[in-house]
Amino acid sequence: MTLMHHHDHAVADAPADVRHPLDLTTADELELGREVLVRAGKVGERTRFPNVMPVEPDKAIVAGFADGDPVERRLRYTLLELDTGRAAEAVVNLATEAVEEWTELDTTRAPYGQPQYLFEEYELAEQLVKDSPEWCAAMERRGLGAKIDLAFCGPLAPGFFGRADEVGRRVIRSLTFLRDAPGDNHWSHPVEGLIVHIDLTERRVIRVEDEGDVPVPSVDGRYDPETVGPARTSLKPIEITQPEGPSFAVDGNLVEWENWRFRVGFNAREGLVLQQVSFRDGDEHRSVLSRASVPEMVVPYGDTTPTRFWISYFDAGEYLLGKNANALQLGCDCLGVIHYFDAHVAGDDGHAVRMPNVVCMHEEDYGILWKHNEWGERAEVRRSRRLVISYFATIGNYDYGFFWYLYLDGTVQMEAKATGIVFAGAGTPGAPDPHASEIAPGLFAPVHQHLFCARLDVAIDGEDNTLAEVDVVGVPTGPDNPYGNAFTWQVTPITRESDAGRLANGATSRVWEVASASRRNAVGRPTSFHLIPEGKSTLLAQPDSTVWARANFATKHLWATAYAPDELYPAGPYPNAHEGWAGLPTWQQADRDLDGTDLVLWHVFGPTHIPRPEDWPVMPVDYSGFLFKPYGFLDRNPALDLPDASRSTDAAGCCGTGSACRCEH
Repeated sequence: MTLMHHHDHAVADAPADVRHPLDLTTADELELGREVLVRAGKVGERTRFPNVMPVEPDKAIVAGFADGDPVERRLRYTLLELDTGRAAEAVVNLATEAVEEWTELDTTRAPYGQPQYLFEEYELAEQLVKDSPEWCAAMERRGLGAKIDLAFCGPLAPGFFGRADEVGRRVIRSLTFLRDAPGDNHWSHPVEGLIVHIDLTERRVIRVEDEGDVPVPSVDGRYDPETVGPARTSLKPIEITQPEGPSFAVDGNLVEWENWRFRVGFNAREGLVLQQVSFRDGDEHRSVLSRASVPEMVVPYGDTTPTRFWISYFDAGEYLLGKNANALQLGCDCLGVIHYFDAHVAGDDGHAVRMPNVVCMHEEDYGILWKHNEWGERAEVRRSRRLVISYFATIGNYDYGFFWYLYLDGTVQMEAKATGIVFAGAGTPGAPDPHASEIAPGLFAPVHQHLFCARLDVAIDGEDNTLAEVDVVGVPTGPDNPYGNAFTWQVTPITRESDAGRLANGATSRVWEVASASRRNAVGRPTSFHLIPEGKSTLLAQPDSTVWARANFATKHLWATAYAPDELYPAGPYPNAHEGWAGLPTWQQADRDLDGTDLVLWHVFGPTHIPRPEDWPVMPVDYSGFLFKPYGFLDRNPALDLPDASRSTDAAGCCGTGSACRCEH
């Protein structure tokens, strides 16, 4: 391994050769896979590649892999013919240079479904809107004809409503926003009630809705320094330095930091993936997670207007989070001594696209980890630190950060950061609206949800795990509670998939316990981790709505399934224009045994957003997430041996005062 010793960022070189089954996909692999399809006669001039993903290697192969073993890798290609809308999936074996599987996707029959959108289709949609006589007439009717050249026509996933002119077709919708001038924030000037429905395959506008005549808000939504004015000068610098470099070691995509070891993965759909996550206990690297990612999220809107009732974006399954990821910047997105990972995804044409600095990794101080002040003795205190592995994706108006934190005490945390610009419509200033709040005069932002779904392929001391729900409950006064003060915990085993759709309960401090079926700790209990939820709202749409069927995974906080290699996405592989019930609700019907098996947890979390004026024009980060915390996995506090900064050879001590640390900052 190569330990990085840099005071600025260091970009990991993407290896041209693949040494391990879980290495990041390389540019050469993407190019070879495409060439194999070309040789097989599967690629024409109008063939596009909405999504290209690595095929996860068999777990047994990964577990038994040794340095120097031959590596067999595969890629799964989704292909789309622009002129006909025909779609197919192909699995390419890169070692044998053969197309191993070819499956035509029947998108014209129920339950339908479409491949993810292409970047070029966004440009096509806007051009089709602006070439539409009906749209131009609507703009003229509203007195906006002079601003047609400054219009932004947003490309938006259509949901599913069974309309005869939409089902089985590659459809996108478009809403119109205006700019006052080039460079203006168009999101602040929505043209309310103007909806354009587009068939991307036939390259035509299906129909134009022109409802109402609400004036376009004149709100200034610009937030650039020239508009905001001089930056404040009251903030003094905070310097973050690591003069000896960071504490992690990086070898390709393999990372070691303190007791943690894992591999960094990245793909076009899920973005960041953590694999083979283990925690060292003595000389043993004990497994915690085989794989962790956030493979889906849905953003359903609670508005009833024609402009927005249909909105329920699947930002991974329809738009691809990873393909829309940002190149991160030192000092802005990440602060400190940074290690960046590059990644490669396939562009619309199937050729490799380099994504520089797409994953950021660094250490952060995190306050007090443990402390005790015994009377008459010197206080003992140790500082916490965490390793941060993160990326950001921008999907239209919103920006999403996905941050995995690893802590010195063995805790894993996932935190999603939602920021960007709220999606607003127009209304009459001061008018009440039960489904949208007025965030600026005449600018109304609808209530909506951001429901993320994490997929945790758990492996607590191996793949033989059990699952239980743990609640804290009061004990009725009586023989078991003679003084009325007692309470206890109640453990409910979850042994089958039919019982594994669960809701959080803050009133009982509910957690879910994943335990080893074979290993015991020092007190004779199964080694385990607790999944600790925030327990915010699940999907608020009604059971008879189409979004309830399409995003059914979001109706529970927790699902559990027996591991299957092809069960990767909680709303199914193609939620775009799909009528629903794919993914988790279908898999659950198998009712597989969960007692002592290879378990996968699916955890839904995220905010329900009632927008506020302070969210305009750019929304401060809204945080949500969960903890995965050891509970009897270790026999004692694993951070007892942390150095005491107050007893450092530095005479200044941790407070810089020359005395023992008392400030604890």
